[in-house]
Amino acid sequence: MPKTSTSEASYSLVYETDAVIPVEVGEPSLRLSNESRLQDLDEVEERRDMAHVRMVAQKQQAERYYNKKVKVRSLKLGDYVLKAKAQIAKDPNKGKLGTNWDGPYKIMSAANKRAFQSETMEGKLIQNN
Repeated sequence: MPKTSTSEASYSLVYETDAVIPVEVGEPSLRLSNESRLQDLDEVEERRDMAHVRMVAQKQQAERYYNKKVKVRSLKLGDYVLKAKAQIAKDPNKGKLGTNWDGPYKIMSAANKRAFQSETMEGKLIQNN
């Protein structure tokens, strides 16, 4: 079955020909068989390229759909934030019920849009944020 993202069957993109049932094959002449096979080989690269273009277009469409719902909020000095815990920092005894966040931390200064210097609620500066 053709995929919706590529409009091509996976079999035809991999093996450069469409899958057929033995009843559909019949007994074509050798000359016609070779000519059609050469034509299929010439077209396979174009079909792969077009499938790739359609797949990229579908991914971009899905990205636009999900990004429409995102509300951008910039962080300011004095805001309180939570920091995601690294997988290695999580307590293995708590399993999936353990906390996924550290904090809250207060933003003290901004190096750029994504890098901040922060401190704990007690006033201790946090390094390497």
